[in-house]
Formats: sequence, C-alpha cells, structure tokens
Amino acid sequence: MTLQPRFAWLPTCKLENVRSLFITLKKIFFWNYARNTWQWDLLCVVILFFIFLTPKSWFASGEPAQNMVHQSPVAQTLVLPPEVIGNEADKGQIEERVKALTGRTNVEVLAVRKITHPDGRARGFEVDIR
Repeated sequence: MTLQPRFAWLPTCKLENVRSLFITLKKIFFWNYARNTWQWDLLCVVILFFIFLTPKSWFASGEPAQNMVHQSPVAQTLVLPPEVIGNEADKGQIEERVKALTGRTNVEVLAVRKITHPDGRARGFEVDIR
C-alpha cells in the first residue's frame, strides 16, 4: 500500500477551479459581500451562534476574583430630625437614641452630618452607623 500525497488532486485541477477557490477565499477573508446577500446573513448567524453558545470559561481570566466589599465601613446611614438629636457632638447620646429607634443593641456611630435649609436652619442630621 502506497501513501499518496495529501494534495495529489491539486495538479489535476483546472486553473479556473483553483482561481475561483482563491477568489472565494479572498472574498471571505476581506469580506466583500454586501449587506443584502445570503453570505452576510450567514455571517450574522455565525456571530450570533458564537455569542450565545460560547462557554463563559473561554473568557475567564486567570486572575482570582477580587473580594467585592465596599470600601467604606459605613453599613447604614440614617436621617434623623433635629428634635431627636440634641447635641450633634455627643456621639454617646446619639448612639443611645439610634439604639432605641432601631432596636439594635450593637450600634456604633461613625459620623454625624448636619442637613440645613437654604436659610441656615437645621433640617435634620445624617448619622452613619455600623
């Protein structure tokens, strides 16, 4: 048994067939087809198949996922009226008021910011708690 060369058919092809093959490959590679042809439609279908049938693992990077935790230590921000907060500098008193309002026993006040009207009166306070 003798093995034949892989492209043994090439010398027997007519020049017109080879030329049309190369022209077709060139058109596919450089995409010379208009939008209203079946070739364009076929390309769109191939692209849609690629988009929807490609496994996600093909695009996964080798880097491990970063922990997606918010950078701020603030867990919650409450808006309280000025009647609830007597002295905005006294965080101990504010913690007691927030514990009573929220029903939580472990509350830590991180920051207190005054909300003012355009005329300068205190409208309320933003309290960051954890």
